[in-house]
Amino acid sequence: MQKHNELIYDWNTTKEDWKPNFQILFDDETLRDGIQSPSVFDPEIEKKIKILHLMDELGIHTANIGLPGAGPRAVEDVTVLCREIISSKLKLTPNCAARTLLKDIEPIAQISQKVGIAIETCTFIGSSPIRQFAENWTIEQMLTHTREAVTFAVKNNLPVMYVTEDTTRATPENISKLYKTAIECGAKRICVCDTVGHATPEGTFNLVSFVKKIVDETGEDVGIDWHGHSDRGLGLANALSAIKAGATRVHGTALGIGERIGNVQMDLLLVNLKLNGWINNDLTALPRYCQTVAEAVKIPIPLNYPVIGHDAFRTGTGVHAAAVIKAINKGDHWLADRVYSGVPAELFGLHQIIEIGPMSGESNVIFWLEKRGIKPEKELVKGLFALAKASNHVLTDEEIYRFINQF
Repeated sequence: MQKHNELIYDWNTTKEDWKPNFQILFDDETLRDGIQSPSVFDPEIEKKIKILHLMDELGIHTANIGLPGAGPRAVEDVTVLCREIISSKLKLTPNCAARTLLKDIEPIAQISQKVGIAIETCTFIGSSPIRQFAENWTIEQMLTHTREAVTFAVKNNLPVMYVTEDTTRATPENISKLYKTAIECGAKRICVCDTVGHATPEGTFNLVSFVKKIVDETGEDVGIDWHGHSDRGLGLANALSAIKAGATRVHGTALGIGERIGNVQMDLLLVNLKLNGWINNDLTALPRYCQTVAEAVKIPIPLNYPVIGHDAFRTGTGVHAAAVIKAINKGDHWLADRVYSGVPAELFGLHQIIEIGPMSGESNVIFWLEKRGIKPEKELVKGLFALAKASNHVLTDEEIYRFINQF
């Protein structure tokens, strides 16, 4: 009998296949950048708490839980979420966004001292020439804001991730000056941002590689983050490229919600890293994470969304279903989950689903009936098969049961 590892030839790997020699960390931006989408609702605090727990269950390391400088509601929600992390002994740690302005950082320091938890401060400033021109900033002003913000945060015992917005359209000179200044003032992480979704995978690799050299030149132990958007549909590919170039923490949001088109999809990032063998997280909570966020922010999950979409593991096509059924009849669950699926459903707490429709064969009908404990009598199978062939859609359970009851 053939071994499972002999049944799939994987062109995605080579003998020299690259794997990270560092732990990949995840920063979930769902509760900050995610709810900046113009089409979502800012969830009630009870739902935010539930989402926070699901992030922790998935093995996500940090969560951006808000921008306290935005006002009283943001301050209140961040305070409650920090207390929840402490009281529930969650493993993930909190961070908050802030402009490079003291009035944005002060409320983070106050919450941190009040609650008794370190809150990483993600202090950001635009770095590209186009942003400089629009804002009438000089590089000297940008460096001054950087020094003041990072120094103030460090003095208040706040770990700092220094963020350059629009890094993917910034000059090497500005990037170098800004990051070196932030590191000199005590920033322990720096974040490379594709704020408007401009980058390609090649550009991402080039930029992160350049930033890694800057960090190496300082001689400091500073982590590199990647924060990407999906305006060109390249968000996920760019995130994978950033990791290859040396980014040790990657940002994303559930379902990719966020500004304009949105962010890197945290769920799909986790899926691909799991399939690459780069992480070993238990991802069986992934469907609950996505569904909970979708309900909380009031957006539908597309039917054809990878892995957690309604159609991800469904088939009504005869050829496809027959192969799955043959594998099941062999008693080989591993085979059944992969013979017509590049993503094994079992890794995410899901399973393959066989439906009955106009493209089905009789094997679909027989399997559907047996799965529900209904004897596949010859005439019943023929009748359902004829009904399916006359239909212009996959039959619903209600339609099938109605036929069975009338048979």
